[in-house]
Amino acid sequence: MFVRAVGAVLLLAHLGACGSTSGGKGASGVAQRGGYKVGKPYKIDGVTYTPKEEFTRVETGVASWYGPGFHGKATANGERYDQSDRTAAHRTLQMPSVVRVTNTANGLSTVVRVNDRGPYASNRVIDLSRTAAQELDMIRNGTARVRIEQLQAESLAVKDVAISGGGPAEQHDALARLASGKQAPQQPQQVMASAQQATAPPAQVEAGWPANPGGSAIASSPAAASSGNNGPTVASLASAAPTASGSGFYVQTGAFSTAANAERQRGAVRSYGFSEISQASAGGRDVYRVRLGPYTTSDAAGIIADRLKRSGYGDARVVTD
Repeated sequence: MFVRAVGAVLLLAHLGACGSTSGGKGASGVAQRGGYKVGKPYKIDGVTYTPKEEFTRVETGVASWYGPGFHGKATANGERYDQSDRTAAHRTLQMPSVVRVTNTANGLSTVVRVNDRGPYASNRVIDLSRTAAQELDMIRNGTARVRIEQLQAESLAVKDVAISGGGPAEQHDALARLASGKQAPQQPQQVMASAQQATAPPAQVEAGWPANPGGSAIASSPAAASSGNNGPTVASLASAAPTASGSGFYVQTGAFSTAANAERQRGAVRSYGFSEISQASAGGRDVYRVRLGPYTTSDAAGIIADRLKRSGYGDARVVTD
């Protein structure tokens, strides 16, 4: 009876958290680099979960966090869990992928890389690292209701790096290049094919509004700035504006007659890069243009414009300042 009781406690401990107990280092003592993983369907407590490669997932639910007890142990994709990094566990998203998490109670937001599986407690949708939880101000309560928005361009960037054998450091570098407009990830042959085939609903009739925005993003507050000397972080790269150069290439996604409509689209495309609204005049009327950039080359801007078109933003085009 004692042995069975101990076994039950250990099983519950395993299911209630996310990090693997196998350790995050190989026999040589070198931290594991992880890899790209979607995974097969699996069952926990009688519930079957089916992992799936996605790039525009949006969901709401309860977030929890995990920390000291799993620090240094292996995550589900083979990386070493670091509670000071901005990472998370999700039950079905591919690993790695990048999502923005917003605390709906206080508006605080951060961006994390998904590299682990879980949580499996009732109604929880994501398990955050300690640092990510601190940025959402949810350490004291332990949980918070959140909105999750997957960042498509960033998820593609870390996928490309992971498939090529690059670990967390290389993935951060790729996100830095993406944020600066110097490099963009390759578009997979079929990303959200349904978005390309959808037709615009009647309410979205102004030029520049997509047939299928691939998830309604919200204008949350900027992610907290990174601290310490650890270099660029997922959160700082995904939310920071590129340094103004005075000129450059932009991707214009639409022009609107009202600032409100422009702001709506700006919120929807913010996952593709730094976005802004510029006011101009056309035919004696004010026009509000939504643009992403600046990018240092027309090729870099062209890649983003093509990705936007594939996601339903048919009016996306490269313009110069």
